[in-house]
Amino acid sequence: MEQIKEALIFEKLRREVPNPRQREFFLSTARHTAYGGARGGGKSFAMRRKMVLLAMRYPKLRLLLLRRTLQELRENHLLPLQSDLLGYADYKKDERTFLFPNGSRLTLGYCDSDSDVLQYQGAEYDVIGFEEATQFKEEWMLFISTSLRTTKPDFKPRIYYTCNPGGVGHAYIKRLFIDRRFREGEDPDDYVFIPARVFDNHVLMQADPDYVKRLQALPEHKRRAHLEGDWNVYEGQVFEELRCDPAHFSDRLFTHVIDPFTPPAEWRLYRSFDFGYAKPFSVGWWAKDGDGRLYRILELYGCAPREANVGVRWTPEEIFREIRRIEREHPFLQGRRIEGVADPAIWDASRGESIAETAERFGIYFEKGDNRRVAGWMQIHNRLVFDERGVPMLYVFRTCREFLRTLPTLQYSKTYPEDVDSDLEDHIADETRYLCMMVPMLPDRGRAPSPVILTDPLDRPVAVYSTRAEQREKTKS
Repeated sequence: MEQIKEALIFEKLRREVPNPRQREFFLSTARHTAYGGARGGGKSFAMRRKMVLLAMRYPKLRLLLLRRTLQELRENHLLPLQSDLLGYADYKKDERTFLFPNGSRLTLGYCDSDSDVLQYQGAEYDVIGFEEATQFKEEWMLFISTSLRTTKPDFKPRIYYTCNPGGVGHAYIKRLFIDRRFREGEDPDDYVFIPARVFDNHVLMQADPDYVKRLQALPEHKRRAHLEGDWNVYEGQVFEELRCDPAHFSDRLFTHVIDPFTPPAEWRLYRSFDFGYAKPFSVGWWAKDGDGRLYRILELYGCAPREANVGVRWTPEEIFREIRRIEREHPFLQGRRIEGVADPAIWDASRGESIAETAERFGIYFEKGDNRRVAGWMQIHNRLVFDERGVPMLYVFRTCREFLRTLPTLQYSKTYPEDVDSDLEDHIADETRYLCMMVPMLPDRGRAPSPVILTDPLDRPVAVYSTRAEQREKTKS
């Protein structure tokens, strides 16, 4: 009977013809395989089928398939698997586990908060699958990955990821699979990326031929992410206008990232600071040219190696001793007057000597930063605007890697839509806005303004003004 049931399952799988990219995903045995990019590429189906095929092929395999929320898990995997495996694999509801006749176990899980991670502590799996992996925090993926281990001599433990651009885990997936920037202990041969495009999914294209047209109608940055699979932009990104174009690092046109150079002696230098202990601290050094343009020329970021958003736990004395050393020795800074600005919280002396007072003992001085968050974010946005020549009011040296890693990953808060989600790694962004508020600039420099439409209570347009300033003048009259 079991052989008949298995034959029926295999016959069903045989009739499902995977597209070439899905076939690559099915055949990959790398320790880390990511399959993703654009929407509609058939990734969820591929992940579900991959887990079933592995469970059927290898006896007593332990597999874990994860989605971010329980509701997503139920709709995208639990219900389809209950239908597909009905009469073949037993389903244990209390464990959310499918038991296969050969002893393999496919467990379905979720991780929607820091506390959810703990349910996987001490568990052991031969295979782990992160479905929509960019929706998981980096630290969650790393923690759950410690459960990957096997004693099987004929099987290599492995992790599979399906992913689209965007989400809290975007930077982690992009670093490993798109940029292929590896840290100590990470073997490049362990990481394989298989791009997915909607055009690969012939089933979807035949069932819904207008799907591509709907993606093409999206705003440019969303179209690039969802249709083209561009990992440099994604939905929910706060600073989506940030551009990094290596072809223009030298001429500095239509890019914010540029080649380093020694700031001229007549330019003013600044130091911005955001304190952290359990979370990273951040120091940025900046130069300002005669036009008021800011250049991030150097940075010191206190983040623990291979641990996103975890501080190195330096004391204030250790931080300011290192700042003093850098400003004394670095050729960009040595012998130069540097003005400082920092989070006002460092002047808190309720528990003894304030952090600002500690800094002064080391000859490091700061002004209190303006901590208005939304206004600060707008100042950064204003500076990122290109004028008609393609020149912004904020540049970043390409050597400031932590700025370039963290700023593009910031997303809007779900609670306060105009603010940045403060649960993300926003420490560099914070010290950047302190400086931008210290040397503010006016918006709409050199770009065509968006029209402002006034409506009456019946939602009929009554006036269109080219700028908000014009709107204010007209409404006054």
